[in-house]
Amino acid sequence: MRRQVFCACIHRRRGGAVSGLSLLVTGGHGQLGSEVAAAGGAASVLAPGSGELDVTDGQQVRDAVAALVRGAGDRRPVVINAAAYTAVDRAETDVDQAFRVNAVGPGLVAAACAEFSVPLLHVSTDYVFDGEGSRPYEPGDPAGPRSVYGRTKLAGERAVLSSGARGFVVRTAWLYGAAGSNFVKTVARLERSRPTLSVVTDQRGSPTWSADLALGLVELARRADRVVPGVLHCTNSGETTWFEFARAVFDELGADPGRIRPCSSAQFPRPAPRPAYSVLSGAAWAGAGLSPLRGWREALAAAFARNRPALAAA
Repeated sequence: MRRQVFCACIHRRRGGAVSGLSLLVTGGHGQLGSEVAAAGGAASVLAPGSGELDVTDGQQVRDAVAALVRGAGDRRPVVINAAAYTAVDRAETDVDQAFRVNAVGPGLVAAACAEFSVPLLHVSTDYVFDGEGSRPYEPGDPAGPRSVYGRTKLAGERAVLSSGARGFVVRTAWLYGAAGSNFVKTVARLERSRPTLSVVTDQRGSPTWSADLALGLVELARRADRVVPGVLHCTNSGETTWFEFARAVFDELGADPGRIRPCSSAQFPRPAPRPAYSVLSGAAWAGAGLSPLRGWREALAAAFARNRPALAAA
């Protein structure tokens, strides 16, 4: 029954620029996975959701990677692990489940990829850093996560990198898109219900549209045999604060950005501490011959142009 459900997730797209690929995208129904499944016109994409492929089940994972290899034909099989436990605050108390999905799961995916000699692209996060920096973090900078979410994601990175698989860890930050819950959707919802909003102005990062990140991941998948495995950073370029990001969302909604009021992180406490500075350097990404992502503000405008009903749904 598991195999029948999994096989029902196959989506085939012909004629695209990446027709030489056969992709397995774990977490394929999520904010990022759904965009990867649609990105680039890949010749063959398997994009099961968590209900169809549980990355914490080693047998399911091995079967899925084996099926990818069997069905790849003359295409190059690549796995993109977009499955993740992303409820940052809930992870502070739901530690075991966060660890299973973010640390155990990547290790199982990586072990299967190593067994079948399939490249693995594993998506990680800026939360692996302590946020005390003052210049964009490079992939080799020391990690120091301050939250359960960050610690479990760092454990997942290490499981991938020590697995023997041809593994790439791709860290990103401040992700938003048409699927799932995210900051842009929250701001759009609150714009309709509140006269003013208070948003923190002492945290800096790089908002990243999931569709742009997906294109970057597909490009890396195409070049996986020519890029040195390891850690890379991929975000939309530039940096801003959550306050300025919220003002930009209001601008896209046609609302008055002046309704956004600045506040400090101390005035808006959360169960999980957030990095004060989590800008990721894209130098290693570009140095690997991969295309840098456009500026975050341009990407936000493009996201609304393409996905306004989803981002600003009433």
